[in-house]
Order: sequence, then C-alpha cells, then structure tokens
Amino acid sequence: MTPDQIRIDIHIDDPSAAAVDAGVLRQTARAVLEAAGVRAPAELSIVLVTDDQIRELNRIYRDVDAYTDVLAFGDEGGDGFVTAPGAPRYLGDVIVSFRRAAGQARRAGHTTEAEVQLLVVHGVLHLLGYDHAEEDDKAQMWAAQTSILSELQVPVKDPTPGEED
Repeated sequence: MTPDQIRIDIHIDDPSAAAVDAGVLRQTARAVLEAAGVRAPAELSIVLVTDDQIRELNRIYRDVDAYTDVLAFGDEGGDGFVTAPGAPRYLGDVIVSFRRAAGQARRAGHTTEAEVQLLVVHGVLHLLGYDHAEEDDKAQMWAAQTSILSELQVPVKDPTPGEED
C-alpha cells in the first residue's frame, strides 16, 4: 500500500453472501471516508458473517445476547498497541449479518445489495465517531447516511438502519 491509499479489506465469512460484489462495498466505504474527510493512509475491514457469528460477537463484546444487523469495532487507541512509523491509521472493523440484511431488504422493499450498502455506511460512520444514542447525534448520523447513500445512488426505500440496530 502506498502512503496515498486507503485500504479496505472485504471478508465474506457467510457462504450465502458469496455473490456480494466486494468492489461495491469498497466503493461504499470510500464514499463515507471521503464525505468525512478521512485522509490516507488508512485502512478498515468489512466482514459479512452469519447470524450466529454476529450474535456471538454481540454477546462477547457488547454483553448483548441477541442478533443484530451491524456491529462496528473502532480502533479506540490507548490500548498500548504500537504501530510502526508511517503505518496507516487502522479505523476498525464493520461486521454485517448478511441474513439480517437480506431480511431487512425484503421488508423494506429494496435489494439486499442496497441494504448491505446501507449497513456499511452506518458501520463506517460509527467507526468515525458518529452515534445515535442521543436525538441530536442521531439526526446528524441519519443526515450523513442519507446524503452518502443519495450521492452513491443507492436505491434504499428508507435510509435508516433496520430494527436490529
């Protein structure tokens, strides 16, 4: 990776998501980073997982024993981990349940690809510090999400995350 790049790794751990276009997911994540003014070098990972995998991650890391559609694990820093000089900034991991995305897409009336893109936008925004716990923060996050999805021309019926969020 050259210093002017942003690296986005895509991992598909759910066999039912094998047909997902990794290029579309990279383009989606890059659009979020560009909109937020993130400068290279930086890197992040997007992982498509099964329902059981995301439930286990939710239980272990959030102490919530339930399925969810997307989790974002940002690099919080301050953990004593040392990076090499000149190494890219690691933003974190976005974990998406492909089955949840497919179900939410059916209920919303748009494609699974559009729903996965919505969840990637949502997850990357979380990595960048956006949150929706408070109404003001939620309004900002939803506005950013809507703007990015519109810019990408993602055909979502409702550009807010599903009920699992």
